[in-house]
Amino acid sequence: MPKATSTKRKTFRHGDLRNALLAAGLEMARKGGPDAVVLREATRQVGVAPNAAYRHFANQADLLDAVRSACISQLAAAIEAELAAVKAGRDKKLYARRSLMAVGRAYLCFAMREPGMFRTAFSVIPDIHGDNKANTASLGLNPFQLLSMALDRMLDAGLLSKKDRQGAEFLAWSSVHGLALLKLEGPLHAMPVEAIEALGERLVQMVERGISQ
Repeated sequence: MPKATSTKRKTFRHGDLRNALLAAGLEMARKGGPDAVVLREATRQVGVAPNAAYRHFANQADLLDAVRSACISQLAAAIEAELAAVKAGRDKKLYARRSLMAVGRAYLCFAMREPGMFRTAFSVIPDIHGDNKANTASLGLNPFQLLSMALDRMLDAGLLSKKDRQGAEFLAWSSVHGLALLKLEGPLHAMPVEAIEALGERLVQMVERGISQ
């Protein structure tokens, strides 16, 4: 009786293996956060020998960094989708306010919907000012840059002075990120998602009012 043949793929075209390992790492991050991203486990899931991964990822940290960039890209895409729903009109102030709130709303919703990816995105220090090579958002901006764009709209609409615009990203970001962490890893862990979303809506309104004139 002939032996059953393995269904695991042993060879990959150029670039396929890296993408396959990255996809496996991203799924591990989704399910278990940064600690779940293990290079050897990624090779096992893809069906190749561990040594095959070293052509694409030098070590565990290298894979985690690539997965972290992919998670940031996913977050950026979620923010951009929320921003796209905000239509520019004659009222520049309303447009600017809604843009800023869209960024905060999308940020919190992503954290609640994809906690593993959210944790992974900020498991190492991101280059918030630099280019994000893994970013798939059509604007090519990372989440920090998308927040900056919304704040620039506030400035252009006359809702922010040039003085108050300086460093406003960090004030808005820390407020929304803090609520996300209180839910994911802090004393609000047991609070229902619906209640967190309601708090988040009030928080982004508070942030918008707090930094605007």
